Amino acid sequence: MNKFVVNGGKALNGEVVISGAKNAAVAIIPAVILCDEPCRIENIPNISDVTLIGTILHEMGAVVKRVNKSTLDIDPRRIFTHEATTDLVRGMRASYYLLGALLGKFGKAKVLLPGGCNFGVRPIDQHLKGFEALGCVHEISDGAVDIRSREGRLKGRTIYLDIVSVGTTINLMLAAAKAEGLTVIENCAKEPHVVDLANFLNSMGADVRGAGTDVIKIRGVNYLKGVTYSIIPDQIEAGTYMAAAAATRGCITVKNITPKHLDSITAKLREIGCDIEEFDEAVRVDARNRTLTRCNIKTMPHPGFPTDCQPQFVAMLTSCNGTSIINENVWDNRYQYINELQRMDAKISVEGRLAIIEGGTPLKAAPVKATDLRAGAAMIIAALTANGTTVISNIQYIERGYEEVVEKFQALGADIKRIYVKDSDDFAESV
Repeated sequence: MNKFVVNGGKALNGEVVISGAKNAAVAIIPAVILCDEPCRIENIPNISDVTLIGTILHEMGAVVKRVNKSTLDIDPRRIFTHEATTDLVRGMRASYYLLGALLGKFGKAKVLLPGGCNFGVRPIDQHLKGFEALGCVHEISDGAVDIRSREGRLKGRTIYLDIVSVGTTINLMLAAAKAEGLTVIENCAKEPHVVDLANFLNSMGADVRGAGTDVIKIRGVNYLKGVTYSIIPDQIEAGTYMAAAAATRGCITVKNITPKHLDSITAKLREIGCDIEEFDEAVRVDARNRTLTRCNIKTMPHPGFPTDCQPQFVAMLTSCNGTSIINENVWDNRYQYINELQRMDAKISVEGRLAIIEGGTPLKAAPVKATDLRAGAAMIIAALTANGTTVISNIQYIERGYEEVVEKFQALGADIKRIYVKDSDDFAESV
């Protein structure tokens, strides 16, 4: 069992280079299924979710070659099946993007229901409603969704989403890319990785318009050509290091980012008292010698404050003077990690969707665990500010979405290492 050991009390300083966006990668890699030629995908984050989706495509017949740690060559022409029903599919939430991609390629798909982080209900009813509008029927049995077009090829329609859903928006874009006629998706998600997927599809020859707005229009095409495409930087990884800099009262420059994608994050850091300086592809967060104060945050779909940065900011706000209130407006059960912060003597209470943080009291080191990906990042931030040595378990969640997280924090001056624990906590060796 791998764990992180963190000795707190050191301010972060220096530079960190942000990897490609996890949420874009896990949509764009399945999108290659639709292509009629090989593709090269660059700026891929070297994380376990990317390895997993690549392995799933390989098992389906695609030729997947890692050129280097940030580049994949994928040849989808040998994909021989419309089914993705191995246990690997359960290992990640974004595996449901295989539904849209396989429907777009074959007119049918059978995919196991997804897994991933467990912090709320992940219904796919909106996905299925959209697929039905495109002319599909479905059934769910033995934990798998079996869906197929009534007429072989999907047909474009106007689809209104009852809720703003990133997953549904992406799945319908994938399914509609080769559908007959025009598909219009209304009340759709506007996140940067939705736009990135649209740009990737268009680079292959698709006709997707309006990504980044409330309405996306997709006119189906018959052929998609192979391309070389570079994924956008990861705004959530960037936000994590920015929150860590504030929490430790350090000064770091976050490089290889798109500052516009971070507007809601930088606004809150400025509000609590950090000095923020933006450059073309970088941002500097300076919290040295500053007294940081409370703020209120309400998570919202983009361009609002991202739910995926909420746990990291909660950990950071425990170090800020005053009472902060968080309104989690996206997921039902994303506060599971609060119990772990309370083990570190954090003064936090939860009332429904609200988390109330009494900040300004130093945290104390304690054994904690990552309850999901972003909660795991919050544990690292909390441990960096705590007095003493904190041991974090369940780090497989963290490594799903953060490339070289130990090495990047170490380069900023953090005292963090990964250890391997064998049989019992009494025996450990550094790895």
